[in-house]
Amino acid sequence: MAEIEQPQLYLITPPELDLDVFPALLAQALDSTEIACVRLALATQDEDRICRAADALLEVTLARDVALVVSEHILLVEKLGLDGVHLGDGSRRVAKTRKMLGDDAIIGAHCGTSRHDGMSAGEAGADYVSFGPIGEAALGDGSRASHDLFQWWSEVIEVPVVAEGALDTSALNAFAPITDFFALGEEIWGTQAPLARLAEIAALIKQS
Repeated sequence: MAEIEQPQLYLITPPELDLDVFPALLAQALDSTEIACVRLALATQDEDRICRAADALLEVTLARDVALVVSEHILLVEKLGLDGVHLGDGSRRVAKTRKMLGDDAIIGAHCGTSRHDGMSAGEAGADYVSFGPIGEAALGDGSRASHDLFQWWSEVIEVPVVAEGALDTSALNAFAPITDFFALGEEIWGTQAPLARLAEIAALIKQS
């Protein structure tokens, strides 16, 4: 596989959304910076709240031709007209989900730090595999997806790879040459000026 030229950006929503505010903020983010995909990743399991959020964000993403996927909720993809689903448990449900949603749906699989699980997800039909955290995360068991894993993946595997979790400046610099996407969530939404931070990260990646 050829060396990755420059990773694309992928946005993960905050776990809780104010629908009076966030859609406009997302629209500004998509207008200001080239974004490949948005993941709706709410903490709630309340289907009504997820559906209302998805409807609001779809208005924003459809108008800008940006893909919108939802975390975990496979059955909502067709119901809401979403582009696909992001599965958080590695390769376990990829084949079954592909069969349910068909060839056109985007199916992503988060595989933690496991090369084997990532390979299995790709073989089962995942459109992309994500690994992480990359940097030092406050949550979890302290394990990280290594630079060597991404280096190997970029050289050997053709399924696109996403770096996510604890993406600090040093991690962005180190992984930019060997990942296809950076997935940004709290790295921007958790700051005082999300749009400014997004612009900083986009500029940083271009320089890497």
